[in-house]
Amino acid sequence: MGRSRILFVFLLFYFGVNSSSLSWPSSSSLNSAPRCFPGESSGLLQFKSSLSLDSSPSSSCDSTSSPKTKSWNETTNCCLWEGVSCDKVTAHVIALDLSCSWLNGYLPQNSSLFLPPRLQRLNLAHNHFGGSLPSDLLRQLVSLTHLNLSFNWFSGLIPSEISLLSELISLDFSANNYDFTIEKHSFDTLARNLSKLTYLSFDGVNMSSVPPLSLLNLTSTLKRLSLSYCQLVGELPSEVFRFPHLQYLDLSSNYGDLFALNDGLTGFLPKSNWTSPLEFLDISSCDFKGQLPASLGNLTQIVSLNLIPNNFEGKIPDVFGSLKKLAGDLNFRSSNFRGPFPLTIFNLTQITVLDFFNNSLEGELPAHVIGLHNLEALVLEKNQISGGVPSWLFALPSLKILALNHNKFLTLPTDDQIQNPITSSLEEIYLGSNQIHGSIPSFLFDLVNLTDLDLSSNNLSGVITSEMLSKPRSLATLDLSNNSLLSLSGRETDDFNYSFHTLSFSSCNISRFPSFLKTAKKLATLHLSNNKIKGSISKWESNGWEQLTNLDLSHNSLTGLEQYPGQNLESVDISSNQLRGPLLAPPPSLHKFLISKNNLTGDIPTLICNLTSLEVLDLSLNNLGGIIPACLGNFSQSLLTINLQMNNFHGQIPAFDSKKLQTLALNDNQLEGVLPRSLVHCIFLVFLNVANNKLNDTFPHWLGGLPNLEVIVLRANRFHGPIGIGRAPSYSSFPKLEIIDLSQNAFTGALPTNLFKTLTAMKFENTTWRCIRTGPTERPCVDEKRNSVQVVMKSLQMELQLGTTHPDFTIIDFSSNQFFGRIPEVVGQLVALLVLNLSHNHLTGFIPPVLGHMRLVESLDLSSNKLGGRIPPELTNLTFLEVLNLSHNNLVGPIPQGKQFDSFDYDSYIGNPGLWGCPLPKKCPRINPIEPPPPIINVDQEDDDLGISHIIWKVAAMGYGCGTVLGLSMGYIVFTTGRPWWIVRKIERDWQIHVTNWFHNRRIQTRRRRNANATR
Repeated sequence: MGRSRILFVFLLFYFGVNSSSLSWPSSSSLNSAPRCFPGESSGLLQFKSSLSLDSSPSSSCDSTSSPKTKSWNETTNCCLWEGVSCDKVTAHVIALDLSCSWLNGYLPQNSSLFLPPRLQRLNLAHNHFGGSLPSDLLRQLVSLTHLNLSFNWFSGLIPSEISLLSELISLDFSANNYDFTIEKHSFDTLARNLSKLTYLSFDGVNMSSVPPLSLLNLTSTLKRLSLSYCQLVGELPSEVFRFPHLQYLDLSSNYGDLFALNDGLTGFLPKSNWTSPLEFLDISSCDFKGQLPASLGNLTQIVSLNLIPNNFEGKIPDVFGSLKKLAGDLNFRSSNFRGPFPLTIFNLTQITVLDFFNNSLEGELPAHVIGLHNLEALVLEKNQISGGVPSWLFALPSLKILALNHNKFLTLPTDDQIQNPITSSLEEIYLGSNQIHGSIPSFLFDLVNLTDLDLSSNNLSGVITSEMLSKPRSLATLDLSNNSLLSLSGRETDDFNYSFHTLSFSSCNISRFPSFLKTAKKLATLHLSNNKIKGSISKWESNGWEQLTNLDLSHNSLTGLEQYPGQNLESVDISSNQLRGPLLAPPPSLHKFLISKNNLTGDIPTLICNLTSLEVLDLSLNNLGGIIPACLGNFSQSLLTINLQMNNFHGQIPAFDSKKLQTLALNDNQLEGVLPRSLVHCIFLVFLNVANNKLNDTFPHWLGGLPNLEVIVLRANRFHGPIGIGRAPSYSSFPKLEIIDLSQNAFTGALPTNLFKTLTAMKFENTTWRCIRTGPTERPCVDEKRNSVQVVMKSLQMELQLGTTHPDFTIIDFSSNQFFGRIPEVVGQLVALLVLNLSHNHLTGFIPPVLGHMRLVESLDLSSNKLGGRIPPELTNLTFLEVLNLSHNNLVGPIPQGKQFDSFDYDSYIGNPGLWGCPLPKKCPRINPIEPPPPIINVDQEDDDLGISHIIWKVAAMGYGCGTVLGLSMGYIVFTTGRPWWIVRKIERDWQIHVTNWFHNRRIQTRRRRNANATR
């Protein structure tokens, strides 16, 4: 009893001394928690009342978070409030954790008066605080050891008073945006005064004014430093990597600003003396450079390593054998690494992802490995690894993704090299674009978890049977395309249960339509293009195909089609076959219908207008005729492309009124009448080609109201009259027009000065994005494979493919009309123009010297006019000029010399009796000895004289001119003679070989003559 009284008196004395009031502690407080001081309790309640609560937590919080302050009230002990911690001895509030508490508002400037004065830990992370951080708060909380204000919406400058918190061990100001900023002076003061820091995180804080050198002022006690997304600029001292206690370093995503032309955070990894306790290192998405040093092997404690992307290059050091704790993802993708593959990396036992995508690593994979037990993904795509694909890859217990495509692998494991039964966890295998030969091993079809298999673009051979295809249980995507020796076989009576969703057998050796696959109930996509499929597809073969939506049978030898396979097709491509007879009406579900380059005849069936969801219709290069159905103009509200070129349609063009229409190609038919004015409603129209018809109309200046129009081709029709574009601002213009071809018509009057003024897209050297937005989220694009325009360059009529894969090709062709008068000087402002053709008109006056400003022009044809005066020497500034034709005019005087003018031949100037100088045979008149023509070079001179070098330059220029002009697009096809492109290419190649051989033989003759003279 005596001892109890003594203990009671002691407790009474203790609480009397350490409380701010004489209130007696309740029995519950004595048993559970100390009773907090009323002053601290009321302050916390005032802090609560100054803020509001959101209806939901911050997006960075999990679903278990709750508004902690909601339960706070004055009737309970604040030491029991959620998020509040008190000292068990003194009863003072020492920690406040209100992270993820749904708080919203601004911290009051006097908020420090609300918070307990002896607070050591304050965590307000993951709320919705905004505005500036009050400096008073920092002045009063000098006892803080841990401060976390991360992931709020603070803005403005971090107060310099942060340096007063000298007791801080942990500081986290990670921000949601770049509006929270710290200046150099504040950071330097912080680095000097906060000598006890072990944890510092400024992720997302704007540190663009803090030089990386300032990081050396940080205390050596740091264990964790996180400065990702801080806009750091400049070279980081390598000593930062050597901080003696640093375990966690994150400098990621301090990349440069493309517009400010800076390199972001750069530097080099330490090459020596790098023995660090680092466990986590992330410098990805910066601008570090140089080679990866062998000192990486000293980081024996490293668990997570992320170095990519940066500007590293050279070899990857083979030092991973000592990094036994390395786990998670190891990423080396899309860098400049080359040389041998680091084989010790295969000894790592805790790595889950190895990614070496898009490098130039060489060598062979090892025959055996002892690690990689936890590896889930191995990505070696786009390297130069050779040899055989080792069998152990199919025995790794955790591997799900194997990407070895785009390498130089030669062989696959044989069936007897694989354990049986197969226990592989593989789900995706990519082996396409290698050099693998031989037959496909059957074990690949026995992998029970496999969903994707890509063996495309190899040298595989043999027969894929229906029985092999029926084995996989989960295989959804199989790509065997571009294996020219691989065939497909199956019996019509087979009734296997195939699991496929997508099958691609393009460019194989398939000779018949695989109708046995119609039992594949899930098959949605079937690619059979560029094979040897002949004959017809009967109705019996076309039945079934319940889920088929995408079918590609292009580039085969099909002659008939009784029925389209499947009733739910959305995309059908049967172009480049030998289909005969009338066009079979496609199913109404189609979105894309391509049946060009066949021998179809007859009219367009009116049932085609039932395709209300159609986006692309291509019936070009057939023998279809009749009148274009009137419903074709507006039958589908989603229509993007109509291509009916090179058929035999006649009659008038129907009224096109499709709001989304971007491409309309009606050229090379027999259409008559006028261009329908309804086209003004096609506000997204980009491409219009009606060349080689019988249209009889005036210039459609009203097309200038189409804001996205880039191509107008009216060539070879019966358009007539002057091109009238008014001066008033109300008149339409052509701001995006890049190609305008009015050649071979009957236009009259002067060249349209006002039209040239409106061609804004030809006045700036830039490229445009050919995708046109039709809504807030939509971006339908011109189908670049289906849009083409014929152009005339160097007297050849060619087809230029248009699309985003080529630079803008700007053309003005007004040739073969009846224009008269002078060439307007405003033409010289079209500095982005590549082709200008004004030939075969009645133009007079001089050639404007301002044409020399069009420095990108590659083809200039002013021939067959009545131009006079001298050739302006300013034209020699056209250094890209490859085709020049000034023939058959009234030009006089000397031909300018130098630069590209030295490469043009006689044909460029004939028909101008007053011209003289090289390459014309007419020499300088004797009355003008001051300006003689250039001397005729004797090709028989010695090799080291000027003659041979001049011939070399001239022949090279001839080849350059032809090759570059014809090589401006991969889609050039000559149509004037009906010859296919490969024949024209052969003619061009033979001509180049002929020129080269002529020069080679001429040079041999010159050497022989020189040697003979020396012998004499």
